Amino acid sequence: MQAFTLPDFYMPYPARLNPHLESTRAHSMSWARDMGMLDAPKPDGGVVWTEEALAKMDYALMCAYTHPDCDGPALDLITDWYVWVFFFDDHFLEHFKYSRDLSGAREYLDQLERFMTREGETASEPSNPAEAGLKDLWARTVPAMSSDWRERFIRSTHNLMVESMWELNNINIGRIANPIEYIQMRRRVGGAPWSANLVEFAAAAEVSDRFARTRQFEVLTDTFSDAVHLRNDLFSYQREVQEEGENSNAVLVFEKFFGIETQHAAEMVNDLLTSRVQQFENTALIEVPAVFLAMQALPDEQAKFAGYVKGLQDWQAGGHEWHMRSSRYMNEGAVTETPAVLGGPNGLGTAGITPGRLGLKVRAQQHSFTPFRPVGHLPLPELYMPFPTRVSQHYEAARDYLVDWGRDMGFYESGVWDERSLKMNDLAYCAARIHPDSDLEELKVSSAWLAWGTLADDYFPAVYGTSRNLAAAKAAVDRLKLFMPLDMGSVPKPVDAIERGLADLWQRSASSMPGPARTQLRAAVATMLDSWLWELFNQAENRVPDPVDYVEMRRITFGSDLTIGLARIPHWNVIPEEIYQTRVVRELETAAMDYACFTNDLFSYQKEIEFEGELHNIVLVIEQFLGVDRWQARDITADLMKARMRQFEHILANDFPVLFEEYGLDEEARTMLVDYAGKLKDWMSGVLAWHQEVDRYKEAELRRRQNPSALLPTGPGTSAAWRTALRV
Repeated sequence: MQAFTLPDFYMPYPARLNPHLESTRAHSMSWARDMGMLDAPKPDGGVVWTEEALAKMDYALMCAYTHPDCDGPALDLITDWYVWVFFFDDHFLEHFKYSRDLSGAREYLDQLERFMTREGETASEPSNPAEAGLKDLWARTVPAMSSDWRERFIRSTHNLMVESMWELNNINIGRIANPIEYIQMRRRVGGAPWSANLVEFAAAAEVSDRFARTRQFEVLTDTFSDAVHLRNDLFSYQREVQEEGENSNAVLVFEKFFGIETQHAAEMVNDLLTSRVQQFENTALIEVPAVFLAMQALPDEQAKFAGYVKGLQDWQAGGHEWHMRSSRYMNEGAVTETPAVLGGPNGLGTAGITPGRLGLKVRAQQHSFTPFRPVGHLPLPELYMPFPTRVSQHYEAARDYLVDWGRDMGFYESGVWDERSLKMNDLAYCAARIHPDSDLEELKVSSAWLAWGTLADDYFPAVYGTSRNLAAAKAAVDRLKLFMPLDMGSVPKPVDAIERGLADLWQRSASSMPGPARTQLRAAVATMLDSWLWELFNQAENRVPDPVDYVEMRRITFGSDLTIGLARIPHWNVIPEEIYQTRVVRELETAAMDYACFTNDLFSYQKEIEFEGELHNIVLVIEQFLGVDRWQARDITADLMKARMRQFEHILANDFPVLFEEYGLDEEARTMLVDYAGKLKDWMSGVLAWHQEVDRYKEAELRRRQNPSALLPTGPGTSAAWRTALRV
């Protein structure tokens, strides 16, 4: 019996078959035999793979579907890579997942990683089929690609192998991830970013490094990866969860988090899969052409980027078709006919593809938002907060200072805030709780950063959102970046409060920083500014963001990277950068970010939805995506916050000690990393305390500000159009 009925799938691209399939089938079987994969023993007897089992899984068919246009030798090489990666997965399962041998697993992975050599390095002799396969594949692949691509491929292969430990640890303690943790960790362990790297090779479409660093490239790769993994989870639930006892599966994650039946969870996963594919389409068709124009892409760069996008589309379509045919997955009764070589969608899988109805359903959820609808006050449940709130002794002095600083910067002539607004928002109160141990000067600067960021966050949608003046917003963002020179050199003369505030803060914050910290700070501010443009573009399209895209972008629009960057500065020369890139620290940070961001979304719901016509709020995103009312969406948000906080606690209690030992951190580094985690605790508890105290989100204050006449600027340059644009 199948665990559930497979849902209808959204697939806008046709599946096609590479004509070199049969020769590649013969090649891949021979290669697996030569590498020793067909007689690799299992610990309890027997072998990991037999020739019959490999033939049934038919990875050559998968690669012929996912890479329909490459030549025979390229298809052979790509298929060998997939034979290797699936063998590695099954070999690792037999030797370490079933036995829960954590130390053996770590040693196995460390040794395997040494076969991904860089220029001038030589690999040792392999001792098992996984090592033999990787050594052979590495020598046949990387010489054809650039060093930038090689580094990306090393990183994704590293994640694919090493993050298997995350799955193993969770199985060992019976822990099921929360939905946000699962999506972002599945990218690291699931292998689809690795597949995307191979698309560049197979399609002869290596994306140049300057475009590979853009948000659009990252979104295309991430949406591709999420769709691949969610689809795989639907097909593999029965094998992984019911037969193998694994707990890293989106259907299971949704079952447990939402407390729903398996069939309902599968339908929900499929809706998210559809949403991610449509996010891919929106990025490829709308955002990428704009990036080409802005970055003055050369014809060859455009052609290769387009080839990469097409390669990802082919992979999605072909991967779906293969899942419907492979004996590895739950698909009984789905086969209908044999596909035609290089044909359109037909045969297995196409009966379950309904791009019209399903696609319209998800798109309607995203584009049916009615701005400024009256929603009323949203009473909040008790929010889980295990950490106490502390306050700086310099709070009152910082509060008084901030009023004068705001006047000096021209905040009260901005048209968005007056002096009463700044006092009511009381960002010094927030800073005093986020940074309870800071001295007075440090607290002044942190209070000013919070005030500047909050004013600018109010200013951009008020001035540019309502008017849909995206060109002016882009010009404003580009100009603001000029006020953050890395060499601390000259800057333009500020023309408004936003520019004046940033120019002042940059000089005061960055001048004494070491170069790496200054670069990090600038990148954090610049990324935040760019993220506000993302919000404006969504507003212009009346598009409620995809749930995953929203969560990941919300961290940036909220200024989380800026907060994190400032917190890291005291440790910059003690804690190695590689530590910050580990799963443990990154998951700790994103858990804290999400808790703080969702806190803001809960408290600001009425302000944003009813009074500002905003559509960037997690409560609204959940409403639209799940089709629930705001009360249910509120409770789901609170549950997500609790789950992220529980994950934060779990990491500190269980993963930090392992991280310390694994990287051999000395006492000073350990102390500073614990101190850094303490700053994240203060951040979360301080943000919650500030929201509970200030009047910024209370209905009486919102109604007072509904008529902005008292706040409008009256100096030179004021116009009727400006006055009309302001909504807050």
